Amino acid sequence: MKQNKTFMVVSHKGGSADWHHPATLPIARPLKLIDEHTEEEGEVEVLVAEPEITEPPMYAVVMYNDDYTPMEFVVYVLQSEFRHNMDKAVEIMLNIHNQGRGIAGIYPKDIAETKAKKVNQTARKEGYPLLTQIEPHQSS
Repeated sequence: MKQNKTFMVVSHKGGSADWHHPATLPIARPLKLIDEHTEEEGEVEVLVAEPEITEPPMYAVVMYNDDYTPMEFVVYVLQSEFRHNMDKAVEIMLNIHNQGRGIAGIYPKDIAETKAKKVNQTARKEGYPLLTQIEPHQSS
């Protein structure tokens, strides 16, 4: 199947064209050209490679234990910012309390940074020294 393309050929009858005055604009007439690179019949075979999609590097949002931040506040943050249910939030809070640190969530870097910053700001606003940082996380 041949594909025809239409181009406009501008001819100009003496003098200079002025776009301000339509009467002096060049006259346009259609001109058809045949694309030499098209197939006569059938379809063109195209090899499509599957896109290589890689997972973004993940970062753990780590909360550290301190002697001043109430356990209830930590549970509140785990529920409100990280969307954990009550049981999971208490489990993570106890891990932070007993191990000295715990993972609140695992996210791509920009999301992890945003969550850690928000938790630290919320803690400071409430007068608590709760520290939350991010670190690279290797998936198992």
